[in-house]
Amino acid sequence: TVHGHRPFLGIGNSDNSSQSHAFISPIPLAASITSELIDTTIFHTDGQRRVDYVLTYPVKKPGGGRSCRHSAHLLTENAVARSLRRGPQGRDERLRHHQAQRGKGSTSAVADVELGCPGETVNGHEDHKAFRREEFEGKLRDMGLELEKDEDAKIPGVGFVKIHAPWNILCREAELMKLKMPTKKVYEVKQSSGVMEKISSLVSKALEPLHPHVEERQPKNIKHLSHTFSREKQHLDTDDCFLQLLYEEWANYGVFYKYQPIGLVRKYFGEKIGLYFAWLGLYTQMLIPASLVGVIVFLYGCATVDDNIPSMEICHPKNNITMCPLCDRVCSYWKLSTACGTARASHLFDNPATVFFSIFMALWAAMFMEHWKRRQMRLNYEWDLTGFEDEEVSGDHPRAEYEFRVMQKSMCKDQKSQHKVEKLTFQDRLPAYMTNIVMMLLMIGVTFAIVFGVILYRISTKAALHMSSNPITRNHVQLTVKTTAAIINLVVILILDEVYGAVARWLTVLEVPKTDKSFEERLIFKTFILKFFNAFTPIIYIAFFRGRLVGRPGSYLYVFESYRMEECTHGGCLMELCIQLSITMLGKQLIQNNLFEIGVPKLKKLIRYVRSKQGTFQEEERQKKLMRYETDHFLEPFAGLTPEYMEMIIQFGFVTLFVASFPLAPLFALLNNIIEIRLDAKKFVAELRRPVAARAKDIGIWYNILRGVAKVAVIINAFVISFTSDFIPRMVYQYMYSPDGSMHGFVNHTLSYFNVNLEPKFENIFIFSKRYKDYREPPWSATPYEISKEFWAVLAVRLAFVIVFQNVVLLMNDIVDWLIPDIPKDISLQMHKEKILLVDLFMKEEQGKVHILESRVTTGGKEKCSRSNNNNNCTMAHPRSGLNNNSTKSF
Repeated sequence: TVHGHRPFLGIGNSDNSSQSHAFISPIPLAASITSELIDTTIFHTDGQRRVDYVLTYPVKKPGGGRSCRHSAHLLTENAVARSLRRGPQGRDERLRHHQAQRGKGSTSAVADVELGCPGETVNGHEDHKAFRREEFEGKLRDMGLELEKDEDAKIPGVGFVKIHAPWNILCREAELMKLKMPTKKVYEVKQSSGVMEKISSLVSKALEPLHPHVEERQPKNIKHLSHTFSREKQHLDTDDCFLQLLYEEWANYGVFYKYQPIGLVRKYFGEKIGLYFAWLGLYTQMLIPASLVGVIVFLYGCATVDDNIPSMEICHPKNNITMCPLCDRVCSYWKLSTACGTARASHLFDNPATVFFSIFMALWAAMFMEHWKRRQMRLNYEWDLTGFEDEEVSGDHPRAEYEFRVMQKSMCKDQKSQHKVEKLTFQDRLPAYMTNIVMMLLMIGVTFAIVFGVILYRISTKAALHMSSNPITRNHVQLTVKTTAAIINLVVILILDEVYGAVARWLTVLEVPKTDKSFEERLIFKTFILKFFNAFTPIIYIAFFRGRLVGRPGSYLYVFESYRMEECTHGGCLMELCIQLSITMLGKQLIQNNLFEIGVPKLKKLIRYVRSKQGTFQEEERQKKLMRYETDHFLEPFAGLTPEYMEMIIQFGFVTLFVASFPLAPLFALLNNIIEIRLDAKKFVAELRRPVAARAKDIGIWYNILRGVAKVAVIINAFVISFTSDFIPRMVYQYMYSPDGSMHGFVNHTLSYFNVNLEPKFENIFIFSKRYKDYREPPWSATPYEISKEFWAVLAVRLAFVIVFQNVVLLMNDIVDWLIPDIPKDISLQMHKEKILLVDLFMKEEQGKVHILESRVTTGGKEKCSRSNNNNNCTMAHPRSGLNNNSTKSF
């Protein structure tokens, strides 16, 4: 009904009328899709009225005890008792209704149908549920909908209520919702002839093969005037079937390289889902330049790895630097040259180009946000949503749960008190708020505890592998520990994501938000906070804390007095950060976003199908053809867009937050999204029940979350470059301490000395000193092992870089935001032109009405004059001025 055509075939549960019922999509087979127009199973028994919506309810098996007459009597008494709360008018209507049913001398037919079998019994709970269904269906009939029950379905234990919405009801609702519909009045959109317009035209022609094969009803330069729907106006008929076209041009992996038919998606699923796929498509397009630049940065690191002086010094065969053990008791001294591979690999991601790429990605995020605002405004104009506000539809409607809590609070008040409770106060929600705070902190604490457990795993596993007798195992200790720890983190993240989603919903239900919009925003915020900490806490630990809480040889920091805190290898923690980030990102995309989305709906559909064939569902009945709504009953209900947005927002975090350590993240995100678009499309068309079409003019709270992530990404990348990578220490050494202004001697500059002969643990070792990575005074200085002045110089430059980097990048983002207007110029001009044309159209309509009235008055006056015997005395007054005044006032 949102778009002016027939409402959608849908299915819901009539036992819970307070919840939104999910629409069912037609059978996901091409043959069934093409036969949609002639399928007789989507009509009522008269073959004329189309089934627009389907409700389901459980039909219980018969039992013994009381008669169906007694159960119907209970139903009637319960209905009368409940009607007392609805005021005199509602009470009288209910009383008359049930007295009429009693007067029939037999059990109510409605009660017989609802109880599942005539003459049998049900318990009081089933009586209550049957009454609620009857009440709910009665209200649907009062709204003008036409209902038809089907309890002889081939699915045992399930009854269906088929609903038809007459055309006059659709028109009435369209007027109440103030839907803007295209009229038959058209105008020509003149194209500019500037240089940019010509370039845009050439680009459009070049990209023509990438557009889906969707027939255009009218030329692109012809636009229909849109106006708020009115039964008195002449609007266009938009009753079409788009499912087959969507299946071929959208939900098909063979067209992955084409643009999405967003207009058809909006017409079939509604604006809210259309905006999601439009946003996903734009995000995927914007990932293309980011991926190209990221690949170039990675190739630059590959091309310059042989010219990197620090890694050459580490890998030089004559390098004889001996390093302190990485763990106690079982680890031995090691040569710095053994870290050659790690140092060379680190250069692929830790080079001067990554700084440029971080700045580029910050500007890319700002460009993406601005581009989406313009794209969103263009869609609002094309979809006639420019004057639409969310509050017009659902913003002020309270949820049933909220009203129930208000009613409970009112009943708890003193009956003598005349005070009327209209809302829940802060004191009413205070226990829920406290529970939210405690549970959120507890869940975040669980995430920290698991990260700490993985740290202990790495420490203990490293010690165990060093004790191995296999030389291959001892030579690959670092790689083995890093990879297995990252995989463990991934598994834990996937499990906790499901747990945190359920916890966030439970906490939101406790708060009892007033409106559906408030409920959705609170749920999204809680879910995002929990899943963000879950996904990024291990990465944040590696980036900013690992290797900085170690101590020094002879004074190490221990956990539980036995586990020595782990430190980074000489290549730095950036390589391990890259491993953790890549495994987490790719694992979530492959397992959670793709395998789960494909496998879980199919598995649930199979389980629902198998359960329906138990008991009395015999083999011969299995061979019978099911009705359309019976087949669609096995599809998975639509769970909302929150999971779809959430996985993309988390991916956006992987792409922007730590892009300095993993330039290939945009490329992997692009490859995933190319599959994700078609996967989601196939899921919506073939695997899920058709969602309720909902109007929306933006993506809601998700846009604010995106802006927040983009702002935080600037700060995090500044800290990654300055504190995690060796970019700042290299710059400080080259311009402050290098004798010749080159990087020769940088490795030796970053290593400190330790006298092992002074350490009791090494008193039998006759070696003077070993090296470790830190800025500390040598043992022969006046202040041995104290932090050196080089450390403070590097720290000062690091902090200065963070301040300058984030301020410069944020300033550039603001400049981009200021330079790019939110509303495209052509859209602004067309909106202004439409307003003028609409005013002219209204003026012509008013003038036509005035002319018709004048002609009628003139004709009537002439007839009176002709009938009068005294023609000379006949005068006729023209009420022109009065009509003009009235018409002007009406206009």
